[in-house]
Parts: sequence; structure tokens; C-alpha cells
Amino acid sequence: MKNILALFCLCIAFTSCKDEVKKETSETKKIVNSEFKNMLDTYYQDGLKLNPIAATFAGDNRYNDKMPNYLSPIYKAKQKAYYTNYKNILNRYKDEDLNETEKLSKATLNWDININLADLTFKKDLMPIDQMWSPHLNIGQLASGSGAQPFETVTDYNNWLKRVDGYLLWLASAESNMKEGIKTGYVLPKSLITKVIPQMAAMAEANVENHLFYQPIKNFPEGFSEEDKKKLTASYTTMVKDKVIPAYKKMHDFMSTTYLKAGRASSGISATPKGTAYYNHQIKKYTTTNRSADEIHALGLKEVARILSEMETVKKEVGYEGDIISFFDFVRNNKELMPFTDPQQVLDNFNTIHETMKPKLAELFDVTPKTAFEVRRTEAFREASASAEYNQGSLDGTRPGIFYTPIPDVTKYNTFSDEALFLHEAIPGHHYQISLQQEDPDLPEFRKTLWYSAYGEGWALYTESLGKELGLYTDPYQYFGMLGMEMHRAIRLVVDTGMHVKGWTREQAIQYSLDNEAESEASIISEIERYMANPGQALSYKIGQLKIRELRAKAEKELGTTFDIRQFHNQVLETGCVPLALLENKIDNWIAANK
Repeated sequence: MKNILALFCLCIAFTSCKDEVKKETSETKKIVNSEFKNMLDTYYQDGLKLNPIAATFAGDNRYNDKMPNYLSPIYKAKQKAYYTNYKNILNRYKDEDLNETEKLSKATLNWDININLADLTFKKDLMPIDQMWSPHLNIGQLASGSGAQPFETVTDYNNWLKRVDGYLLWLASAESNMKEGIKTGYVLPKSLITKVIPQMAAMAEANVENHLFYQPIKNFPEGFSEEDKKKLTASYTTMVKDKVIPAYKKMHDFMSTTYLKAGRASSGISATPKGTAYYNHQIKKYTTTNRSADEIHALGLKEVARILSEMETVKKEVGYEGDIISFFDFVRNNKELMPFTDPQQVLDNFNTIHETMKPKLAELFDVTPKTAFEVRRTEAFREASASAEYNQGSLDGTRPGIFYTPIPDVTKYNTFSDEALFLHEAIPGHHYQISLQQEDPDLPEFRKTLWYSAYGEGWALYTESLGKELGLYTDPYQYFGMLGMEMHRAIRLVVDTGMHVKGWTREQAIQYSLDNEAESEASIISEIERYMANPGQALSYKIGQLKIRELRAKAEKELGTTFDIRQFHNQVLETGCVPLALLENKIDNWIAANK
């Protein structure tokens, strides 16, 4: 972290006159730095006002009663004005007046503003709901009382009542937008619509006391008066019965009839207006590079071939004599790799993995997070369509980072990739990277919560390769699981570009995955539909991982015996999320300074 704090130095002065000039320049620069810092803080604070849900997830509770209608023209105008205004302000600051940390902040903010302004030029809001990425799923987490929305005081409970009103306005606008999308050619594929319909049906559940939005009433904190409990119970009953259930029933009826009928048969985004241009934008947004779809597709094919070769080696090691595709089936259906009868056993297994690697962590990392960490089962209402995921802790550290794992059927839960999965989603993957970013006192606030998938997911995928260094992968099936997860990300380069640019169907993408990885067919179908819902996002993992691997190999080669893996990890992690070109520039400077 000392490298981030290193100030840009002036040349050493040799005369008292020059010393005086140096002092004056330094004083002037300090004022400029202060102004720049204040501008970054204001940018962050204005951003929280614009996106109060993000504030809640960051642990800032000032806006917990608010949810703007993100789909409204008024909100879109506010977004555009926000980014345009700060772009103009940012351009006033010259690099020569900033220290190294501030230069990186300026470059990062400039990139972020530009990509968000570009986002606003596309009509993606005419397809505002899908099975995995849309607000109705985040709101469900918050409504349950087990997410980032606090339910500790009477004010907290009342805040949620107000926020739900804002959410229901968004839900009504979503239906209006989808109707406009039907008219103009922006509509989801039928296969995705059929996955959303059950989600809406679950929220149209008529039994108020069993409803997800009623759950906080079943878990009042200690200290609430009987009068407060009575009032809140009445308010939440009215909210669920007269507002939430009718709204979801209306959305369910629309999606299961009008919208499903209009659903498109195509799989890729190129079938929508300006779809190819949108996909090129998504590539840049998610990989933070200027790579083309064709280049990424070719890279994916190359990586798939490389990893298949390594998988063949493991197949021989365990004594399996069939071909690699039959070995995939063998691993998928191996009952010895499905040992659990109770969901808690799955969670216990992840905690055991953590304990196994703890003694080795200090050899690779000398800076670790203060934020607490937990493993939890994914909530039932979204478990069927969910992937394993990490939810960050709050900025103040009071809410832990949480690794969620779906267990829809514990008897079919296959453990072969659990070690790699824990490294990626938990430690030292997302939990280390995100928590250290949030805890760093030297980063401006906007960078503490910034997320670039190529960096964040690239880091998490890179950490899967650290298993042997951390005392894991002693079981060849677990090492095969790591290769399987890397293969999964390599396949994404092929099928994502295949569907969205090269005309591949959903079925072609599913078959390609079945032919090259050991994931279950149900899991593969869910993944392919995930890529259909959010074009380009799936490319970020492998692109980021390959860049971090490349930078580590370069540092090891050029620094030789002086290379310290802990210091390399510090250099990567202390920047927080940045576009890959900025990370590469930072590591190159670090290598040059330490030769």
C-alpha cells in the first residue's frame, strides 16, 4: 500500500531559491489535491442519492426508504446530467497537478463516466426483467429481512414500507416498457420468459403470512413495544395483501400470456435492433478492453483445447479408460461425489475447506480483510435459478461478506468443484478483493464500491489456480473440478460470442458445453440462459484472469529471485477495481521500480 501513498516527487533543489520554489509549488499542489479529493467525494455522494439501493448495499442507511423509478425518462435525464456534469468537471484537472493515486482515480473515473454515458444510448430498458439480473430478485433478497436492508428499528420497518411503494412503481413501468419492447423488437427469448414466470408466481402467493415480503414481521428484534408490533403487523399485512400480491399477479398474468406469446425464438442479442452495436459495447463494458468478438471467440477455442489436454491427464491419473466426454458423464453422475443428505453438510464442507487452507494463506497474502465472512444457503425463492455468489459486506464492516450457495436438491449436490468454488467466491477470491477495497482508507469513496467484472471476476478466477499453493487439490477430482471451472469460463468465450454474434442457437451452445465440461445438463442450461440475459458479462472472467496471469509471469521473469508473491498480490489488490489497461500500467511501473 505504500506505493499507492507515494507522492509525486519534485526534483531535489540545490539552492535556497529552488527550495523556496519547491515549497511554494508543493503548497499549491496540496490545494489542488484537496479540491480534487473533494470533487471525488461529491461525485460519490451524488451517486448514492441517484442510486439509493447501492447506498443500502454499501451500508449507508440514509436512503433506505427510497427507490427511484430507474426506468422513467426523468431518471434517465438525471443520470445523463450527472455523468456529463462530472465529465466536464474532471477535465479541468491536469495530470501534472495530481499525485500517482489521484492520476489513477482520474483515469478510472473518466473511463467509468464514458462507459455509463455510452450505456444510456441503448434501449436495454425495454427488456427490464429477466430470470437472473433484474431488480425484482435484489428486492426479494431485501424483503426477506436477511439481506442488506436493515430491520432493527421501527424506523427501519417504516423505511421498507416506503421503499416498496417505489419498487411497485418500477414494476408497473417495467410492464409498460415491455409492451413498448414488443412493438419495437426488444423482447426476451421465450426460454428466458418461461424462467421468470415461476418467480412472479411465487410472489403472487395469496397467503400473506407465508409471503416473502411479510417475513420481517415474523422476526421482530427484541425491545419492540406491543403497540409498535401491532401497527407494523397491520401495515405489512396491508402492504402485502393490497399492494405486493396484486402487483405480482398482474405481472405474472402479463408475462404468462401477452409477453410469452411475443417472446422471440432467437438466442442472441443481434436479433434485436442495434443488437450487434450493443454487444460490442457490452464487450468493452465487461472486459474493459477493445477486443473484438471474433478475437475473443478464437481465444476461447484455444483455451478450451488447452484445458481439455490437462483434463485428459487427470482422467488417466484416476484410471478412467473411456473418452473425455464419457468421463464428464462419469463425474457428473458419480454418487461418491454426492455424499450429502442434509444441506448443512454442504455448508460445513465449505467451512472445512477454509480451515484446511488457513495455515498457508499467510505465505501468499500479508494483508487480509477485517470484514467478517459467512457461508449461507441461497434463499428458497431464487434458489432454482441461482448460481453460487458472493454478497459484499458493508463499508463499515458491521455486515459480513456472505458466500451464498444454492442447494435445490442436496442428494444431487456434486462436490467435485467445491474447493475451486470456495477459492473463487469466498477466500481469497471475492471476499479478499472486495473487502480490502472497501477497507482501504487511501482510496476515494467512489473507488471503494466500484466494480469492473474483468478485474473482480478475473481476480476470483485467478485465485482458483492458487489451490495447490494453499494445500488444496490433493484429491485429483478436486483438481479436475478446478480445471472444470476454468473450462467453464473458457467455454463462455466461445458460446457467448457464438450466440450473440455468430448466430448460434441456445441448443448449439448447450451441446458445445456438454461436449467440453462436466457440469450437469440442468446447470449448463441455466448458464447458457444466463448469457442470453446479459450479453458480454460472461466474457469478463477469462479475459481478466489471463491478464493477471500474464502480469504475474512477467513480474516473476523480470524480478527473478527478488519476486515476492505477497507483494505482487498487494499490488493487484490495493488498486481496487480498475480497467485492465490501468492495472497493467501499474504493475509495469512496480516491476520497473523494483528491478
